[in-house]
Amino acid sequence: MSRKIRVIVVDDSALVRSLLSEIINRQRDMECIGTANDPLVAREMIRELDPDVITLDVEMPRMDGIDFLGRLMRLRPTPVVMISTLTERGAEVTMKALELGAVDFVAKPRVGLASGLNDLAAQIVDKIRVAAVAQVRRSPARDAAPAAGSAGSAAVAHAAPAAGLLGRLSTEKLICIGASTGGTEAIKEVLVQMPADSPAIVITQHMPPGFTTSFAARLNGLCQITVKEAVNGERILPGHAYIAPGGTQFHVARSGANYVAVVDDGPPVNRHKPSVEVLFKSAAAVVGRNAFGIMLTGMGNDGAVAMREMKDAGSYNYVQDEATCIVFGMPREAIAHGAADEVLPLGQIAPALIARLRGTTDRLHHRI
Repeated sequence: MSRKIRVIVVDDSALVRSLLSEIINRQRDMECIGTANDPLVAREMIRELDPDVITLDVEMPRMDGIDFLGRLMRLRPTPVVMISTLTERGAEVTMKALELGAVDFVAKPRVGLASGLNDLAAQIVDKIRVAAVAQVRRSPARDAAPAAGSAGSAAVAHAAPAAGLLGRLSTEKLICIGASTGGTEAIKEVLVQMPADSPAIVITQHMPPGFTTSFAARLNGLCQITVKEAVNGERILPGHAYIAPGGTQFHVARSGANYVAVVDDGPPVNRHKPSVEVLFKSAAAVVGRNAFGIMLTGMGNDGAVAMREMKDAGSYNYVQDEATCIVFGMPREAIAHGAADEVLPLGQIAPALIARLRGTTDRLHHRI
């Protein structure tokens, strides 16, 4: 029998610590090896017990979860699943936690805690399993200069967007991005490098309701393009990125010469809502050879079949390589389905895409 996943639970609520411990210990492949009511207690426990995964509350006494996470990821990188309250502030803090290196998060119910956490048990243990195999990297000190060629988040903040490149071609092309675990930071790295006149970008990131608003707002403040949640029926415009709202399905349709967003309450696909499969399948049908596909880090196989459909319809597809993925599941499946035209490190995807778009523009100008 393989070794169990060893988990430490850090939460200031005795009830939550007890419930999470029970949920974890019910699984054959994991065990709760300790609980702590604040980060200072947790720090010593982590040193002594060396866990595989930590579940971490956000708001705690003596040191909040974000400060603790930042220190942990700089000094002793360990896979962390955040336990976040489903509020506007909780969503903003969760985005910060993912930026600092948390692998994933669970949205903790505000009322009915005991029944709510038990309802989330399958999701909690699935995310612990994913975290246990995730590639977690040391976060640089906030005041340290990023190393040359670094693909980490510190380098992302300093990535210079490309100069304008496309003109009227940008209305014809559509860039489609799919991601899951680790995807919030990977998406950021791609988007911050895109110029203001980029083709429209449509994005499905596996995320529950209540969190994509903060995710879009955070990206909008970092990028030259406008980043927003998709709204049903709106025209999809160049220079904009549209994120599938959590808990909905998002796909693209055509209205005359324009692409439009379709956001609806369709059923889960591959257990996901939003699902990459739904978005990519619509791109294959509607956009065809004018589409570019990008598959980023994530667990599972969502979107792999539809990305191959995109390629068969004439799209050009980029897939993130294993070395730079937090979890290589979705990219691996896309490659296995023959959907990838290029497999690249995360930091090279946007430059490669921009170079290809520039080449297309140059060829167009030569024909005119």
